Amino acid sequence: MLQTTCHNDTHDLPVAVKLLCFYIACIQEPKLSVAPEMDIMDYCKKEWRGNTQMAKRMKKGYEEVSQKFTSIRRVRGDNYCALRATLFQAMSQSTDLPIWLKNQDIMLLPQELISKYNWIKQWKLGLKFDGKGDDLGDKIKESLALLRKKWAGLTAMRSAEERQVACDELFRNEEEEYSLYEAVKFLMLSKAIQLYDDKEKGKDVPFFSVLLFARDTSGDPAQLLRNHLNQVGHTGGLEQVEMFLLAYAVHHTIQVYRLSKYNTEEFITSYPSDPPKDWPVVTLIAEDDRHYNIPVRVCEETRL
Repeated sequence: MLQTTCHNDTHDLPVAVKLLCFYIACIQEPKLSVAPEMDIMDYCKKEWRGNTQMAKRMKKGYEEVSQKFTSIRRVRGDNYCALRATLFQAMSQSTDLPIWLKNQDIMLLPQELISKYNWIKQWKLGLKFDGKGDDLGDKIKESLALLRKKWAGLTAMRSAEERQVACDELFRNEEEEYSLYEAVKFLMLSKAIQLYDDKEKGKDVPFFSVLLFARDTSGDPAQLLRNHLNQVGHTGGLEQVEMFLLAYAVHHTIQVYRLSKYNTEEFITSYPSDPPKDWPVVTLIAEDDRHYNIPVRVCEETRL
């Protein structure tokens, strides 16, 4: 079987050389963070072939989604999945740089917050990162600068197809991709700190933030960092209540088709449920509450 994966001119080589050939081919092939699109019902039939209750529910769910979208793009299933799917959709769809990214104050956030909250130095840098907490502020600032630069570059492109190709390329570059996730995680932490402080001062806050800090593991932003944000990309992804925080961090409504909840009120869940009207919407598909894929190609009859 290994033999068939190597080039044709290697069939006479020793087994050890063939194995080396196969290994080199595997490590040289760029990992696809977001797979090419395929017909959404073809994907469903491939993934859900049985007749169990779960399979039937998934098929019904996909049939419902297919009324709005014709294709799906599978997102690599690691612990960055929610960040990857949301950010990919947001960046590939944008025609203008978001106002919050234009604000120059965003670049001051890392040093400002780290100097005010010493516990932020417990930040666990994500994959593909080196360095210690001493230069944490600089690394986060670089990540935020990269997020702004890449997002601005995409919005400057003339066509949706051009943006899509560029976004595909960006999300094949692991070093840059993971740097973007550090930026978004820091924006999530910044928003959490703001919401917590507002709650402590008796100000009105979104209900999700009450739930966020009601957990035993995230009674305050420091615990949220240690027990949750630090785990994203390493040992865990985002929990449901943290999807709200992600939405607030990037100022996008995240609409999710939760297929396991088909035929219930939770089948289409929006984070947040009452977003500001000027927030763009990104749409995701979740077969469970851990992994997200991307629906694409809006059906012609639903565009009006």
